[in-house]
Amino acid sequence: MDIDTTALFAPIVINGFTLKNRLSVAPMTRISATQDGQATETMIRYYERFARGGFAAVSTEGIYTDQAFSQGYAHQPGMTDEAQAKAWKPVVRGIKTHGALAIAQLMHAGALSQGNRFRDTTVGPSAVQPKGEQMTFYRGKDRYALPAAITEEQIADAIAGFAESARRAVEVAGFDAIEIHGANGYLLDQFLTDYANTRVDQWGGATESRLRLILETFKAVRATVGASVPVGVRISQGKVNDYHHKWADAERDAEIVFGSLAEVGADFIHVTEREAWKPAFAPAGPSLLHLARRYAPKAAILANGSLHTIERAVAALNDGADVVTIGRVALANPGLPRRWSDRGVVRDFDPTILGPIANIKETELVM
Repeated sequence: MDIDTTALFAPIVINGFTLKNRLSVAPMTRISATQDGQATETMIRYYERFARGGFAAVSTEGIYTDQAFSQGYAHQPGMTDEAQAKAWKPVVRGIKTHGALAIAQLMHAGALSQGNRFRDTTVGPSAVQPKGEQMTFYRGKDRYALPAAITEEQIADAIAGFAESARRAVEVAGFDAIEIHGANGYLLDQFLTDYANTRVDQWGGATESRLRLILETFKAVRATVGASVPVGVRISQGKVNDYHHKWADAERDAEIVFGSLAEVGADFIHVTEREAWKPAFAPAGPSLLHLARRYAPKAAILANGSLHTIERAVAALNDGADVVTIGRVALANPGLPRRWSDRGVVRDFDPTILGPIANIKETELVM
């Protein structure tokens, strides 16, 4: 069947920035920074090749935001000081050289931290043992540590860390846009998750209260970088340590989450599911990206989750997405937009790329 790809290669404007097509590189943790969190020459080459290959936007891996509890992995890049911010400048320059939007994804690992050079302990919304085990390909081992319940002062510090890192990302490193990582089981998502957040204060309880940290972080970042910088939030149900989690109140939770992000003015919402086209809740019901479009009609909706064929990507646009973000298959095909445009051969993803450690391999740095 011949698929009409016109929509995939149409431009879109997000808060004044024009994306030349509807394809973006998804954030992917690659733990290839220096021990002290600075971007490297390998990372410059790695990110630049996606932009050269025709992607309209390139998102970074999660960048840690403070010198306290935010770092999740050894050799994860940071944005906590001027040196780290300046190290990102050539990475950003390489992305922008090819006309792609450079998006900095900012994250706080919270209770899922498994490699933090600043702290030997972890924090989460509550002292609840995280599910699952640490990821070995990110140098983890055994169970996650039991976190301490984060204090009000530490919450304020975490929010400030996001805001200051966003400022450095834009003013020093030169990024065009900011994505706040509110997904996949990290700190902001831990607050949203009912079983991880048993608090009885303003940060816990009903969905609206558990969502509060994401909203307050967004508002702090927006106030710091200004209205002209695109700021968005990544949202998921599943987590790196709990793939199959679903929101307890189903579509009502989706309405609260996406509607609230729309109210505070998110320029984009990055929805990620393991298989993005599948019903979010009831069989034959709408997908999560469709619900994001329904309840945040003015935000750009970025969709992620095994959308690595032309058929699935076009179907996602028809289901309400504005941009499709590609992860694993982009690793195998950094020139995927050009391959799709020319109807060329697409290489299969080789999972050995991410083993035994998921750092960037020299063999990847070719088109």
